[in-house]
Amino acid sequence: MDQILNKVGSYWLGQKANKEISSVGDDINSLSTSIEGGAKWLVNKLKGKMQKPLPELLKEYDLPIGIFPRDATNYEFNEETGKLTVFIPSICEVGYKDSSILRFSDSVTGYLEKGKLVDIEGMKTKLIVWVKVTCISSEKSKVSFSAGVKKSRSRDAYEVLRDGISVDKF
Repeated sequence: MDQILNKVGSYWLGQKANKEISSVGDDINSLSTSIEGGAKWLVNKLKGKMQKPLPELLKEYDLPIGIFPRDATNYEFNEETGKLTVFIPSICEVGYKDSSILRFSDSVTGYLEKGKLVDIEGMKTKLIVWVKVTCISSEKSKVSFSAGVKKSRSRDAYEVLRDGISVDKF
């Protein structure tokens, strides 16, 4: 009987240990991603290549400054290709004053052009279900989101930076 209890106890303890080790691994991966974004920023700063704040970059390309959460401050932008990668501390949702909701992965990529962000990965919007946003375009007082269908919204709803609310999954 003692042998059986020892085996069951060892098995249970081993399972708990595996879960804890896996959890630690996930935490290390998350920390590594955060450090990587910050390290790139620091290297660029040391090289004298200071990036503009993200809202300034968006404004320069005629996009509303509030389309990303307020804490999305680290980004990479390749001026030659137009590729933009925005790093967000955690998966989150942002609600806007027009009652729309955007959900962001921990990194969002796309190609920045005058008045639009295209080929977007890492962003969804709520229609009836969550749908992947593939393009954001801006014309005068309207912002259009392409997510299966093109939906135009008032631009002023996206001109204010807003806090993201953390969610469990993208």
